[in-house]
Amino acid sequence: MENTFRKAIQDNNEFIVTWELVPGRGSKEVSQEKALQLAEQAAKGKKVHAVSLTDNPGGSVGINPEGIGREIKSLGIDAIIHVACKDKNRTQLESQLFSLERSGLHNLLILTGDYDPGNFFGRPKPVFDLDSTQLLAFITKMNGGLELPTVRGIHKLQPTHLFAGAAVSPFKATEAEQMLQYTKLKKKIENGAKFIIPQVGYDVRKYHELYQFVKHNNLPGCLMGNIYLLTYGAAKAMSMNKVPGCIVTDKLVAELEQEKQSSDKGVAAMLDRAAKLFAILKGMGYKGVHLGGHNTTYEQVEYIIDRGNELTANWQDYIREFDYPQKNGFYVYAKDEKTGLNTDQKSNDYNNYEKSFDLNYKMSRVVHKMMFEPNKGMFGFMRGFCHAIKDSALEKPFHGIEHLAKSCMYNCQDCGDCALIDVAYVCPMGNCPKNQRNGPCEGSYNGWCEVYPDKQKCIWVKAYYRLKDYSEEEKLNSYHVSPYNWEKQHTSGWINFFEGQDHSAERLGIRPRTKSKEKE
Repeated sequence: MENTFRKAIQDNNEFIVTWELVPGRGSKEVSQEKALQLAEQAAKGKKVHAVSLTDNPGGSVGINPEGIGREIKSLGIDAIIHVACKDKNRTQLESQLFSLERSGLHNLLILTGDYDPGNFFGRPKPVFDLDSTQLLAFITKMNGGLELPTVRGIHKLQPTHLFAGAAVSPFKATEAEQMLQYTKLKKKIENGAKFIIPQVGYDVRKYHELYQFVKHNNLPGCLMGNIYLLTYGAAKAMSMNKVPGCIVTDKLVAELEQEKQSSDKGVAAMLDRAAKLFAILKGMGYKGVHLGGHNTTYEQVEYIIDRGNELTANWQDYIREFDYPQKNGFYVYAKDEKTGLNTDQKSNDYNNYEKSFDLNYKMSRVVHKMMFEPNKGMFGFMRGFCHAIKDSALEKPFHGIEHLAKSCMYNCQDCGDCALIDVAYVCPMGNCPKNQRNGPCEGSYNGWCEVYPDKQKCIWVKAYYRLKDYSEEEKLNSYHVSPYNWEKQHTSGWINFFEGQDHSAERLGIRPRTKSKEKE
């Protein structure tokens, strides 16, 4: 079957509509049969280009979307399979991708994934072996024909035809979180994301901000809006940060509370809001919309599409109905009072933060400049010293001293493939529950970690402001970090760095050294 979703995205005249279905827990329960029934209605209605199938949303267990996806594909409509990195290592992810290719399920939404809240016998072990940028980069390699070393030389696998998208959150309240979302978005697109679906939010200025950022940075790819049919119960949960990444303000919750007093419990108002947002996103220039919502019917989806298309001609009339700023919320661009959207000028929200005296980081910067900048300071001496003690009796005590120092200063996990220099000397392995090396996940809220809200700051927020104190924040997230090499665990990160055997070597131009090759 032709990939009609991909074809529609590549058609400049087509406005895309996708619909998110949640097959739920079980194999032959009501939720799976309902998902199939809704997909069949969408296939017959021909107004939805593809249905997307979630992968354990919110960390809650559900059926693998691949199984349902095969059945939906046979109904005559494309499926978008969500692939989350949270509970599979790179081997399992590669196996899954080959299986999806074999099944003809080529459309994927690549996600980091929500932290698992718990299951049988408590909370399961999180994996987060790859992040979304790394998996997108791997998919790009697969599409070009994966090259594998064998005893007979390089064997090239058949190219895959995977069509991958990614997510982003434009609804962050702090400068650090928002700018890091956008710099990570650039990484995702550079690594192969073909379409982008934002998280749930209702601030239309933020939607415009995302559109402007993509346009001003000449980023390719299809940008879709996210329209979630919001009930009062869901809004209340999102406003209390119980659904990571989804933002609903108190003002909107109050409006929904009033609407649910009506005879239809607010359904008409909910559909009207969704149709107006559809019109705004289409008028603004988005390529399509992604529809979702608990217990949404196909009839409601058709209504939103039809009504939204009718309203598009006057889309600017509805902008001020979506004025839902967060308290002290950050915006990249200044507000256009005439339209209610943004101008192309940067806002005055930058630099609205308190500087702090960070002795740990100041010391780290001094040591970094002394020893870890190639061809400067003591770099040559340290490189020679580490080469001399490698595989000798001195390596173990040297490693012990390194680990003790880094444990006291950075909560070092002795990974041996150190990412401290990538995250302004905040260890992503010891301090980020998701071990994110290429930017923050989308679950942070007002600067707090998704897993430990109000207890632990997101490490990337901390790193951003550390660098901002030196006007160097643009350096953060400016390059892609490869996956962690678990073979290096419990080895000396310093020796691996100076020997050119960690992930930084290629980027910094540190040529690998071995005992059998004394001269470079």
